Amino acid sequence: MEAARLLEAGISQSEVARRLGVHRQSVIRWQRALARVGRVGLKKTDRAGRKPKLSAQQLAAIERTLKGGPEVLGYATGLWTLGRVRKLIEQQCGVQYDPSQVSVIM
Repeated sequence: MEAARLLEAGISQSEVARRLGVHRQSVIRWQRALARVGRVGLKKTDRAGRKPKLSAQQLAAIERTLKGGPEVLGYATGLWTLGRVRKLIEQQCGVQYDPSQVSVIM
């Protein structure tokens, strides 16, 4: 909305980008949306990025398994590691994640 205010005040795209610390291409996109549909076109979406690979039901099933402990799956220790959780997700849901992303899911 700050970009809209600045653009409506006649500030250049480059200056708006500098003031807001964003790429000029973003400002161009915002200005087009502003011209096309007004400020409503600049409202934030619910979430950015890719849609989750796992559904809410799959996450709930993973959570139930995690509560049972890794010993239930045949592991000798009671420690859930990222590698073990990654393997669990792959086995139960058929979805592969990088171990770094498993920590985000957790």
